[in-house]
Amino acid sequence: MAEILSGSNHPGQLSRQQAGAHYELQARRFLERKGLRFIAANVHIRGGEIDLIMQQHDVIVFVEVRYRRSHCFGGAAASVTRSKQQKLLHTARNWLARTSGSFDTVDCRFDVLAFTGNEIEWLTNAFTADV
Repeated sequence: MAEILSGSNHPGQLSRQQAGAHYELQARRFLERKGLRFIAANVHIRGGEIDLIMQQHDVIVFVEVRYRRSHCFGGAAASVTRSKQQKLLHTARNWLARTSGSFDTVDCRFDVLAFTGNEIEWLTNAFTADV
């Protein structure tokens, strides 16, 4: 995997933005190999962003992609805090409303695809709209 540093003055190393794009692409490819269909990436709505929106059968899957170099601070999955979950729920609710849907009318779930070092952890239904 690529080494990530926050500054951009490190030749041969990815910036945070490049790293994010890299891991989001890796996540998309991983999920497509698992049979999910791509709908959208980097959906921005005031107050939040969803990294990937995929579909598995009749279920819309909102995916948060996280990366951490190591488990020292709890791994990538641990970085999806309650506050982050609330932002994802807000963004998903607004995206659904724009597509004539809601949590009541569309079967959906929230997954986390966590990259910690060279490990990939796919947490399906990591949290629900009841948070």
